[in-house]
Amino acid sequence: MHCQTIVLGAGIVGVSTALHLQARGRQVILIDRDEPGSGTSHGNAGLIERSSVIPYAFPRNLGALLRYGLNRQPDVRYSFLHLPKAAPWLLRYWQQSAPGRLASAAADMLPLVQRCVEEHDALIDAAGLGALVQAKGWIEVYRDPALFAQAKADLQGLARYNLKYEILERDQLQAREQQLEGDVIGGIHWLDPKTVNNPGGLTRGYAALFIQRGGQFIHGDARSLRQVGTQWQVNSRRGPVIADEVVACLGPQSADLFEPLGYRFPLAIKRGYHMHYSTRDGAELAHAVCDTQGGYVLAPMARGVRLTTGIEFAAHDAPGNEIQLGRCEALARKLFPALGERLDDRPWLGRRPCLPDMRPVIGPAPRHKNLWFNFGHAHHGLTLGPVTGRLLAELVTGQAPFTDPSPYSAARFD
Repeated sequence: MHCQTIVLGAGIVGVSTALHLQARGRQVILIDRDEPGSGTSHGNAGLIERSSVIPYAFPRNLGALLRYGLNRQPDVRYSFLHLPKAAPWLLRYWQQSAPGRLASAAADMLPLVQRCVEEHDALIDAAGLGALVQAKGWIEVYRDPALFAQAKADLQGLARYNLKYEILERDQLQAREQQLEGDVIGGIHWLDPKTVNNPGGLTRGYAALFIQRGGQFIHGDARSLRQVGTQWQVNSRRGPVIADEVVACLGPQSADLFEPLGYRFPLAIKRGYHMHYSTRDGAELAHAVCDTQGGYVLAPMARGVRLTTGIEFAAHDAPGNEIQLGRCEALARKLFPALGERLDDRPWLGRRPCLPDMRPVIGPAPRHKNLWFNFGHAHHGLTLGPVTGRLLAELVTGQAPFTDPSPYSAARFD
């Protein structure tokens, strides 16, 4: 089979990229070894996170570093066996999290974050997926008075971003989420983001729109990619697929493709878990809620309430465990006592593809003609899939990009 463009990876980033290339006249074949939306795109907290204008940084406070060093926190856990391998990457992440560098990362990511909701809205409308999405924002809750006071003070520094939010004191928080109990003292309700009650279903809906518009989805192995003359070839279940250009949107599996080609991008994996729960006595959670100290999110989903954990540093192929989930679940049951029985046989394990400078790689491969990258979205793959898909498609087709792509260039690591 022949086409103009192969897109490798059918997560939210790959499907969105395929749709944007298709909209610009490219004949596209989308290839993945699994079904669309079944990887990392399936397992997130369902936030289209317009309010995350500051990237998630490595903690710089000595007290926080000491607490994390004990490896007993619910929001971040590490495997002792994996730590020696992860240490050089963590050092680079710590260096890039210095105040000046973090401010630069925030400025570089802002054009993407600012457009994330409207780019999703366009695809949601076209695919008829409005029933999966709500415009109710999400709430971060606080149990420590000092942390809540600091969070309210930090809002002044966000004024230039024109974010919409409401500060909720204890009574206001309980009026908005009547089932929350425990020692919460207040929260901040972020109003700009949207929430998705089935992130994997949203990705599959986008893939269905791509096929409806004439695209093809084929099962195949991205690791078989090779150059054939001036073209690219990938093996699929339907035989070899040959194209003039290829776009790699492989998320946490990106190294399987770029390393054999000679690239050494500092890609690391932050693992995370989720579990679905029933609720007791018909109780409902109206909004996605983030426990800031626990580092987990409780989100109403099509399948009950989903608890999504924070970060686990471990080998990407190490077996899953319930250590972090157990810590978070214990806190969640105090915060939301109506949390009922587990609905899944085992915790779902996902892998977030992260780069130490907190920017994705979007653009051409430095040493291979007609090879393009779009990966490294860290915690915000769902949020940024459509907007980075648009930027990549503009670059591939020679259109004027809506923002300067240089901060995301692969050449910064080459």
